[in-house]
Amino acid sequence: MSTAATVKGPASYFPSIEQKYGQSIQHWLTLLDNVQEQPHMAQVAFLKTQHGIGHGHANALVAHYRAKK
Repeated sequence: MSTAATVKGPASYFPSIEQKYGQSIQHWLTLLDNVQEQPHMAQVAFLKTQHGIGHGHANALVAHYRAKK
């Protein structure tokens, strides 16, 4: 059994997000600061329409972002 904790929840998407879109997670979280007053799904739509992120990845980023606020 591994002693390293398995990453769960939205953060489990982070390696694939960074690989697919070529930006750090911090980059995406910083962009979300620009729409921080918007509801969850509006933030997801922002990432999807303005930055071409797929729905699942955008939702994971927003869920993580909102959990940290």
